[in-house]
Amino acid sequence: MNHIERIKQDILPTIPNQPGIYKYYDDQNALLYVGKAKDLRKRVASYFVKNHELGKTRILVSKIARIEFTVVETEQDALLLENVLIKEWQPRYNIMLKDDKTYPYICIKNERFPRVFLTRQVEPDGSEYLGPYASVTQAKNIVELVHQLFKLRTCAFNLSAKNIADAKFKVCLQYHLGNCKGPCEGKQAEEEYAENIKQIRKILKGNIASVIKYLKEKIQEFADAYEFEKAQDTKVIAESLQHYQSKSTVVNPAINNVDVFNIDENEKRAYISFLKVANGAIIQTKVIELVKKLDETPQELLTFGIAELRQQFNSQSPELILPFDPDYPDKNLKITIPLIGDKRKLLDLAKKNAYYYKNQFEIKDRQKKRPAEQRFEVLNQLKKDLRLAELPQHIECFDNSNFQGSYPVASMVVFKDGKPANKEYRHFKIKTVEGPNDFASMEEIVYRRYKRLLEEQKPLPQLILIDGGKGQLSAAVESLKKTGIYERVAVAGIAKKLEEIYVPNDPYPLHIDKRSASLRLLQHIRNEAHRFAITFHRQLRSKGTFKSGLENIPGIGEKTAQKLLTTFKSIANIRQADEQDLKKVLNERQLKALKNFFETGETDS
Repeated sequence: MNHIERIKQDILPTIPNQPGIYKYYDDQNALLYVGKAKDLRKRVASYFVKNHELGKTRILVSKIARIEFTVVETEQDALLLENVLIKEWQPRYNIMLKDDKTYPYICIKNERFPRVFLTRQVEPDGSEYLGPYASVTQAKNIVELVHQLFKLRTCAFNLSAKNIADAKFKVCLQYHLGNCKGPCEGKQAEEEYAENIKQIRKILKGNIASVIKYLKEKIQEFADAYEFEKAQDTKVIAESLQHYQSKSTVVNPAINNVDVFNIDENEKRAYISFLKVANGAIIQTKVIELVKKLDETPQELLTFGIAELRQQFNSQSPELILPFDPDYPDKNLKITIPLIGDKRKLLDLAKKNAYYYKNQFEIKDRQKKRPAEQRFEVLNQLKKDLRLAELPQHIECFDNSNFQGSYPVASMVVFKDGKPANKEYRHFKIKTVEGPNDFASMEEIVYRRYKRLLEEQKPLPQLILIDGGKGQLSAAVESLKKTGIYERVAVAGIAKKLEEIYVPNDPYPLHIDKRSASLRLLQHIRNEAHRFAITFHRQLRSKGTFKSGLENIPGIGEKTAQKLLTTFKSIANIRQADEQDLKKVLNERQLKALKNFFETGETDS
């Protein structure tokens, strides 16, 4: 198997359909490429499922030996993270960012009567910077929104209490246009302005439901006042706000120089996820796998993982964001266990990445197992789900088929060790039942099957599966009681409509996880029995279903018989058809012969 087929078969199925970034490495562990994706699995798969016209892409794909990925909350977060990682690592196959583009922040200035404005420069001046924002348009709309709602000042004057009292400033054009309330002349109280800033901070943090409601009310007010231009402007801002997700994973430059760790585990392994955050942006990610040797606690595993990863990345971060306190030996480090806020979002993101890697390795482990081991696990799970006394290594399943009550047949399929035993499949022609009676048909074939097995002293199955609900199951139980094996063999019914599993003496279906491998096995067996029955029935209909009837009537050959059946659909409909309708298909001699056949059951000699 070449490396592309290995990636398609083993790695692609483990990548989630989530937004994030992916990293390609060569066999020397050198980073080749970093990319972003709205859907990681689809984007990564696109490299391996089509022929690339561009030579460099083909070369890149040929060199990929390992794939890493990091999931984020939104596509915008993926864009930001991709930007940071490309600048940090400059992978060979990525476009070089010559202009060193930076993303904008919204600044709430650290000053009396704070200004709110857009900036690309984060300065250590005590101001609050929110972002970065991948979309400049969205950031501008947010700033315009808060200015429109709260009439903030835009000037850079030093509005100290003394300067205002000394009347150093005069209101400007913005005041006369209604875009500012004139704090420079003391026309707006500092308390009112501070309350507005408090509300603005809520908007920028993502609490926008009440603001949307307010905007809709303003739109209606403008419309009622025939101020349609203002109504349209407000509508544009409201719609932009509705599509905006201000609660981003990469949110706050105040979160600087911290290491985030989280853990997920199963019985055999633990997965430690690491995110390094600087100035509110994730700049490094890693997940490591730890194989358990003893009954280590989560605290011991996390402590080992922290030490290993900090050594790998030579991290000197003074703060760790963790899901719990592992009693880490370095007491100079600040341990933060957040419950809410931006730090909690980073912790949840680290947990999500650990979970996806755990899932990835579990799938690989299952793929490494031999098919016989996998089937044994499924059969063992089926034994638990159906509460069986024995492992169901031999399963037999029955299904009925008929065509409008005519020529009823049935099938039985056999599965041994979770695999079809095709040579042991059997067809049945129903002998004792007339008309469409599935219950009686099921009772007949089950009785015939196990009466014969007993007579021939052949081994019985551990599980009998009936295609149908409680009615078919009850009919099968009656036959098992007649043969005397009811207490010796487990029996269950699988209803088609809701895929419910019924067992005798229980009016309610068993609860089996709809995604479980054991239910998929039962469905596979049921579907195989249905397919086998339908195939047999079609063969009978095409080869001999009507030959002993219509084609034995003098003057009615195969083509005429087929035309009758095509026109009237069944022998019952032909028998009841009006003479004038029959004359459209038959001549007088054929019509007379047909009548005689239906009346006497004989043909003219």
